[in-house]
Amino acid sequence: MAQERLQKIIAKAGIASRRRAEEMIRSGLVTVNGRVITELGTRADSKSDHVKVDGKLITRPEKLRYILIYKPRQVMTTVNDPEGRPTVVDMVKGVKERVFPVGRLDFQSEGLILLTNDGELAFKVSHPKHGSVKTYHVKVRGVPQERIIEKLSRGITLDGKRTAPCEISRLRTTGRGEDEGNSWFEVKLREGRTQQIRKMFSAVGHPVVKLRRVAIGQVRDATLEAGQWRDLTPREVRLLAAVESEAKPRATRKPAPPRAAAKKTKVPATPRSANAAAKRATARRTDAPARKPSRGTRRG
Repeated sequence: MAQERLQKIIAKAGIASRRRAEEMIRSGLVTVNGRVITELGTRADSKSDHVKVDGKLITRPEKLRYILIYKPRQVMTTVNDPEGRPTVVDMVKGVKERVFPVGRLDFQSEGLILLTNDGELAFKVSHPKHGSVKTYHVKVRGVPQERIIEKLSRGITLDGKRTAPCEISRLRTTGRGEDEGNSWFEVKLREGRTQQIRKMFSAVGHPVVKLRRVAIGQVRDATLEAGQWRDLTPREVRLLAAVESEAKPRATRKPAPPRAAAKKTKVPATPRSANAAAKRATARRTDAPARKPSRGTRRG
């Protein structure tokens, strides 16, 4: 079998996403034939080489599993929690495969989460630039003005780094004044920083009251209730695997319009005496030195 990069082997084995696998390699948790590997470019053969992650030998990849779950509030989006809080993995009892959550959804938020043991797909979906667009319904305090929403859509600076442009559309509002009532928005973004949407709206004086993820790419399910889950259909898996097609094409410059051809003008004939004077002047100029050119809960 052809050799592959270590992070790809780890991801294929369902141990972690490719990004997490890279962190494991850098941390010295991966060995190949007893030798600790810290270089990300290292390749190995998963069938002939002994690859271990944190002391455990990678065996034949298990069956790939793709689960869509509606995470309730106050549930961690992790495999386990040191503080003993419930996790999304705790909610899929009976699943034999070692699935892990893809991406983040903070403790107080709710909505759709993908669980899988397919590290390659997880890497595609969660990539900050080319990954799936996530869609959220967000309830905020007050009624933000359109100029504020446009500002957030273009991107603002959070924690010293500018956010990528995103789509924000108003769904409904209660109240008239800027500080009265609440507003619901639909937010679509590819980037996924920690508590990004909450920080964005707090930065403009309209803190988030409720946040719900309603879609991952083109995958959505309005019938799932908090705590329920189901397996993805083959079509949904294909949609997530083809995530590159969601990426917006780069803006291209329009070609400049062709220039109009310069009009030819007739040069009036000059008298013979003038021609002779011009020839003498030309002869004097050619004697001068030339200049140098300048360089430019499973639902049943």
